Amino acid sequence: MVLLYMRAVHQTQRHRAEARAGEGAFGKVFLAECYNLSPTKEKMLVAVKVPGSAYYQPLIEMGPHFPQTLKDPTISARKDFQREAELLTNLQHEHIVKFYGVCVDGDPLIMVFEYMKHGDLNKFLRAHGPDAMILVDGQAHQAQGELGLSQMLHVATQISSGMVYLASQHFVHRDLATRNCLVGNNLLVKIGDFGMSRDIYSTDYYRVGGHTMLPIRWMPPESIMYRKFTTESDVWSFGVILWEIFTYGKQPWFQLANNEVIECITQGRVLERPRVCPKEVYDLMLGCWQREPQQRLNIKDIQKILYALGKATPVYLDILG
Repeated sequence: MVLLYMRAVHQTQRHRAEARAGEGAFGKVFLAECYNLSPTKEKMLVAVKVPGSAYYQPLIEMGPHFPQTLKDPTISARKDFQREAELLTNLQHEHIVKFYGVCVDGDPLIMVFEYMKHGDLNKFLRAHGPDAMILVDGQAHQAQGELGLSQMLHVATQISSGMVYLASQHFVHRDLATRNCLVGNNLLVKIGDFGMSRDIYSTDYYRVGGHTMLPIRWMPPESIMYRKFTTESDVWSFGVILWEIFTYGKQPWFQLANNEVIECITQGRVLERPRVCPKEVYDLMLGCWQREPQQRLNIKDIQKILYALGKATPVYLDILG
């Protein structure tokens, strides 16, 4: 495997993909082992992204030359893939999923990312909620490890830190949601988007014009009506992320159909305060959901407030008010 970096080109062997981690409209993601990527490890697990099935035949065989049965990608697919890789190369932050490089020795085009052990944040939240159950000897039992208030604030603060960095790079994500954040050891959370969630979480997206998939439940009015995406629209989405965290991964507006969601958002309705959410955090959500983009909270201010709340003794946070 040849990994092309900004400053150097590294040679490593390709290795078979061990399991398919996810599949989406903009690419397939596999779990793989990569050699000689780290000076301290002979091999390490990585997440490998391959361009979407729109450009390739289905995978038939996983061999040492990682998949050989693929058609050549279209020119536009190659350009899109290259553009994404160049963009990701410049994003370096502790709360952004690490991008290792691109495989350039023939087809298929491959991007290599760090592997986050606990998967996407939405799945993690659902597994650590009050209603999470596990099967033991065929019997359902209450799962252990429900997330507490301090842990929820810790998760939210990390995501806001990554967003502050993205804003400083003039980068607009457009699809911020818990499904596009990943969880590692010790509750480490990073923003990422491998395009892998659009099939796994297909009900989170609304198909427009037969092709475009939009995450309308996370979008502000100006994005829904005019397709306008800015740092301020990302702030709106972050408010929805907060709501997801404090509902243990519920889908926003879960009781409504997509057309009803569009009507609610464009008419100014907002999500209700989650049951376990402190008033201070819900006030942050409302600050993210101001109709006029310029009236929304600044992501730097959001990060500072969340950090301060995380340091506060939980008893001082208003859960009931």
